[in-house]
Amino acid sequence: MVTTPKPSDKLRRFYPTRIDLGIDVRTQVAARLNQTLAATLDLKTQTKQAHWNVKGMDFYQLHELFDEMASELEEYVDMVAERVTALGGTALGTSRLAAANSILPEYDLDAVDGVEHVTALAERFAAYAKHVREAIDQTDDWGDADTADLYTEISRTIDKRLWFLEAHLVKKSDL
Repeated sequence: MVTTPKPSDKLRRFYPTRIDLGIDVRTQVAARLNQTLAATLDLKTQTKQAHWNVKGMDFYQLHELFDEMASELEEYVDMVAERVTALGGTALGTSRLAAANSILPEYDLDAVDGVEHVTALAERFAAYAKHVREAIDQTDDWGDADTADLYTEISRTIDKRLWFLEAHLVKKSDL
């Protein structure tokens, strides 16, 4: 049986860099980034799950929306992984590592109609947004303004997408 290495097992090795952050800061930031990498990969695949399987009257609109959202997340996967490696760390981005280390719950594979998918994604985007905002503060406290800025960029888009999802869930009676 193959065992999945924990992110901490892979963070011991850092490569030389001239970035002027100490190894202790780079180690902490890389660990946080790898946690984000796992969650981002997971969120992307869960969004694709919704994209592939949505049914109902809003099929086309949601199918297209979910595909756009997954594409944006793919960009963030790359940005986060590249920041880990820029800091001299190793990006831990396999699907097995993402599944094992994601902060997100498993997707409801019985979801069919648009409201079920939108609700499931809204819950996951909200959890991810919270994770990203915490990472902004944490990396800023550690003295890595560049990583905090990366997280800020991600946060703006994730909040916008959460707004799009939540707008689909508003009923006339809620107004």
